[in-house]
Amino acid sequence: MQEYKNEKKQGMVRQEKDGVTFLAFPAFLERRELAHLFSTRLGGVSEDCFSTMNLSFTRGDDPDRVMENYRRMAGVLECRPEDFVCSDQTHTTNIRLVTKADGGKGVVREKDYRDVDGLITKEKGLVLVTFYADCVPLYFYDPVQGAVGLAHSGWRGTVARMGEKMVDAMKEVFGSRPEDLLTAVGPCICQDCYEVSADVAEQFEQAFPDRRAQRELLTETVPGTKYHLNLQRANELILRECSVPTERIFTANLCTCCNAGLLFSHRASKGKRGNLAAFLGLRKS
Repeated sequence: MQEYKNEKKQGMVRQEKDGVTFLAFPAFLERRELAHLFSTRLGGVSEDCFSTMNLSFTRGDDPDRVMENYRRMAGVLECRPEDFVCSDQTHTTNIRLVTKADGGKGVVREKDYRDVDGLITKEKGLVLVTFYADCVPLYFYDPVQGAVGLAHSGWRGTVARMGEKMVDAMKEVFGSRPEDLLTAVGPCICQDCYEVSADVAEQFEQAFPDRRAQRELLTETVPGTKYHLNLQRANELILRECSVPTERIFTANLCTCCNAGLLFSHRASKGKRGNLAAFLGLRKS
């Protein structure tokens, strides 16, 4: 079982504000200009399998309860629901540049975009939002250019190198240098809990041709048929291969499936669950 750690460089700290329990990276908390957190199941008003901090309007929960959950998260982050900008996740590596015109999309008004798993912005006062229940949250902050990025990376996004796509997008749009980025790999399903088929394993072998990397990422459980996959480590390797310094890659080391009482897990709940969310933004001066 993997649980959160409190070390300065690795792991997340568990915090509570106004009755809302959330997780945060200490290295990001040190940056007063950042608003960031990763939600837990605790502190909301949703009921039954959505209990209690569900942040998805699309899983059958009462939308009034979901909106109240967003109000509570806005209180924690010292912003408004109108400041949130949500992804539209379909396991792509599509990335959207977010501007003030996008404020509130996905929460207080409809999104006018589809198939977006990554968001980037330099706009102060906006808070990016992406959603999870086992997949990998990826956080990016460029303190030199004053820009942030947030991405959803399941196995499809990971094998397609979403982390690399985000680094490249921030290079192209903001002039970011990989060595300046602070990055983080948030809570996700751990290798022991994540069994995949041979065709998925084969795609990862092709994406990571180095034999040492393959040994780190894949453990055969049923010969030629089933494997355990380490999504967290795969995303760490991708960031390192993009020239992000190891000491600037922070990892949650927290399994959603092992900690299903604290976090929503698709596998642990067999699909009967709400959604967690990652939040990241630049505070107004």
